[in-house]
Amino acid sequence: MLPRGASSMPPPPNPAPYFPPARVTLPSGLEILRTFSGAVIFLEILFGTIVWILVASTRVPLPLLQGWVMFVAVTAWFLSIVFLSVFLFGYANRIALNWNQADFIFHGATFVFYFGAFLLQAATTSLHHFPRKFNSTTQEGILTGREYNISIAASV
Repeated sequence: MLPRGASSMPPPPNPAPYFPPARVTLPSGLEILRTFSGAVIFLEILFGTIVWILVASTRVPLPLLQGWVMFVAVTAWFLSIVFLSVFLFGYANRIALNWNQADFIFHGATFVFYFGAFLLQAATTSLHHFPRKFNSTTQEGILTGREYNISIAASV
């Protein structure tokens, strides 16, 4: 007979062996630049800088649209530098996180935001032939020829 309060069921197994901690499969240090993820982050920084410069060099005819484009470019540029720094300085080995999933989510979110910014910048560029002032006798367009070319480059 069992003592009072004891059950005949064995205790449940410890779940720790079944859920191993996340491990980093992306390399740390300069080796990250040799991976696909490191190359994509480097290109995000490079092209984000180019978009930032191109949009900032034009007269902003539609501040709401191009303000979002600048926000996306600057934010993605800054977060890309932070994300790359985590791997360059070896912090990825110290932070218990599934870095493969974090990398996938980061690049996916960056793609979605850059695609939205592309649509807004392309919409702004497509309005170049509309007059700046509708009640004016002069036909000054929203974008000059130079600004139109810069906006095309920023859209691409």
